[in-house]
Amino acid sequence: MRYAILSDIHANIEAMEAVLGKIDALDIDQVLCLGDIVGYNANPNECTALIRERGIPTVCGNHDAVACGREEPWGFNRIALEAAIWTREALTQENIEWLNALPDAVQPNGVIGVHGAPGDRDSYMFTWEDVSPHFGDVSVKGRNACFFGHTHVPGIFESDGGWTPVNGTKFILKDGPVTFINPGSVGQPRDGDPRASFGVYDTIGREFSLVRVKYNVKAAMTHIRNSGLPDYLADRLEVGR
Repeated sequence: MRYAILSDIHANIEAMEAVLGKIDALDIDQVLCLGDIVGYNANPNECTALIRERGIPTVCGNHDAVACGREEPWGFNRIALEAAIWTREALTQENIEWLNALPDAVQPNGVIGVHGAPGDRDSYMFTWEDVSPHFGDVSVKGRNACFFGHTHVPGIFESDGGWTPVNGTKFILKDGPVTFINPGSVGQPRDGDPRASFGVYDTIGREFSLVRVKYNVKAAMTHIRNSGLPDYLADRLEVGR
């Protein structure tokens, strides 16, 4: 089974369409989404519609939870809060209800996908030290991989250390404890590379690879500026921060 793993689309339709186009050209059996379809960028309904049309199993991210009213934006910074309020007002009622029904995890074929940390969509796991307390979580016991997002930064974390995946390089998972893998962000990368990011995982070979895709950043920036969202959200796309 070959999975394409998406996370943190954040209402960036240009990035999402480019990623789905790349996935369609690969030998992929199933797409999984780790949440945050919406938030920050200017096309929440279009991105939600694409996920729904394709029937992609999807986790509820923290921005999804806030946008649909499942949670309140406690702890959001000023710009994230402004974008969250804008998104709530922009979303159709149908999409709000769909987001509200999303699960906290997807669990197909020996893997699990969450948004932040297992059991906590708001928890950031940037480093091995952040991840290490979760190797013993009941939800990941016996699984080959736990995929997570939220940080917008790709990373691979095994019980004996952490690695930063490079575009196209294949990483073979070891036998033993679960491997935690972050495929980066489709719609708002923060690792200094403005290209959209996603992962491919082969369950037979226990093989993960990171994929980067160029997309029309200028068009995404224009949508943000025309929407009335903060200019900072447009500017950061150009530098991948």
